[in-house]
Amino acid sequence: MYVCEAFASYGAGLAQKSLPDEVLHHARRAVIDWYAALIPGSVMQVTTKLQAALSDELDTGSALLALGQSANVRAAALINGTASHAAEVDDIYKYAIYHPGAPTISAALALAQHLKANGEDFLRAVIAGYEISTRIGKALGRDHYKFWHNTGTVGVFGSAAAGALLLKLNAEEFAHALATAATFAAGLQQAFKMDSMSKPLHSGRAAEAGLLAAMGAAQGMTGSLDVLEGEFGMGRAMSNDPDWQEVLADIHDTYNICSVTFKNHACCGHTFAPIDGAIVLRGQHNIEPGQVRRVVVSTYGPALDVAGNPSPATAAEARFSIPFVVATALTHGSVRLAAFSDERLADPGLRSLMSRIELAVDPVFDTAFPGQRAARVFLETVDGKTFEAVQPTRKGDPDMPLSDAELQEKFNELVEPVLGNTRTAFVSQKLWSLNRSASLDDLCGKV
Repeated sequence: MYVCEAFASYGAGLAQKSLPDEVLHHARRAVIDWYAALIPGSVMQVTTKLQAALSDELDTGSALLALGQSANVRAAALINGTASHAAEVDDIYKYAIYHPGAPTISAALALAQHLKANGEDFLRAVIAGYEISTRIGKALGRDHYKFWHNTGTVGVFGSAAAGALLLKLNAEEFAHALATAATFAAGLQQAFKMDSMSKPLHSGRAAEAGLLAAMGAAQGMTGSLDVLEGEFGMGRAMSNDPDWQEVLADIHDTYNICSVTFKNHACCGHTFAPIDGAIVLRGQHNIEPGQVRRVVVSTYGPALDVAGNPSPATAAEARFSIPFVVATALTHGSVRLAAFSDERLADPGLRSLMSRIELAVDPVFDTAFPGQRAARVFLETVDGKTFEAVQPTRKGDPDMPLSDAELQEKFNELVEPVLGNTRTAFVSQKLWSLNRSASLDDLCGKV
């Protein structure tokens, strides 16, 4: 059996499998977190510009954009997939270095609305997308992440699997959907090494491409079933010939969707442990920015590769700058959307504090990545006092999760400014109660 066939056999079986209540609850949590990312992202420039570029595909079709505009299935997946990654508040599966929600749920909702699927079928599609794509991402591993943006590459499998389940593909057709999706995998890390709108487009394109692969497979299109493990396949071309059987070993026993990280800060996940450590120091010692002589942040190597920008000029760059977000945390006590306003970016006090922040690789933390995301924040004051906080994990990771109440607070904070209190409360209630009798028609739109 080829690897695509093994994943497909599992995925097709999820259509009828009895799912534990806990798994369905975690799927609802993933959808709620996705929606919390979608709504603020839907009014950001990258999304509005993309909608303008695709204007001839809007106001028609049976899927909906975040604020209620109709679209065809692929356009809805592309636009919502972009919007839900734009604000940098979407979920993470840390072992795959990957944001599964934006491509997977965007694709699942667009197709589910088109097919008039119910809430439980939608959740099953989301679970299928998470379980298959997170395992593929984990197998590709750190070697893949050196150059590739996993949300663009691995995301195609999340959307393809979600689409295949909703389209009721049999195991053979499902396998061809995954095989074709592999050839669509793209997204370079260089796209977010400077100010650019390309990064969220990776997620949107993955949502659209995976759906296309599933829709093609439903019509009999075939792919190369050995595309993952073959001599010229994805594993060798884009990683270091990974062990696929290792990630398949627990697929019938473990649900990765129960081990997802929900972001507690509005920026790159690699900055979270440093932020959390800075907040601990600020709270424990009542440190004012003017008292700080020097800060040293020690963490794992890829965090510095991706988020080591010492002097960001724009909001997009600041979200990938450990010096900026740590200075923000020490100054304001949080790093939410307001942290990236023009006023904050130009704040001379913040810029001064940034210049006193040094970055270093901790070899122990580096070895533990990606399974552990840790940081040490050392701070020296102008009067010679020193303080240190070791943050072994991130608030929001599975070992320090956001509670349902904290997730709801995040949802309200991000959604209410766009939709208003009444609409936010209505959608929240609908999402927490998604089940077989729930409709998906009224989840989008302002009123």
